[in-house]
Amino acid sequence: MTLVRGIIAGVVVIGVTELSRRYPRAGALLLTLPLVSILAFIMAWTKHQDLPAVSRLAKETLVLVPLGLPFFVPLAFAERLNLGFWPAFSLGTLLASITIGLWLWLGPR
Repeated sequence: MTLVRGIIAGVVVIGVTELSRRYPRAGALLLTLPLVSILAFIMAWTKHQDLPAVSRLAKETLVLVPLGLPFFVPLAFAERLNLGFWPAFSLGTLLASITIGLWLWLGPR
């Protein structure tokens, strides 16, 4: 089952990558859909059928998704900031890590 999940995730990533090359807006639309979350919730449910566990996962995801949004800022403005891909990607990763790290450190336990 783990192999099947890996194959599904790989197909999704490849599909979004190929689509976004030809149609950036369509690729962005697919990226905004919580495809990974949808697949993870379905797979978690079919494996354990534990609604409280799925609910806890959804609550944590609901909080963490907005905290990860700073990742996109440097990439969105890379041309304006005269940043290459890897510097913008690294800065975005750093910003998202800071916001998520602060929440994990200072947020509720």
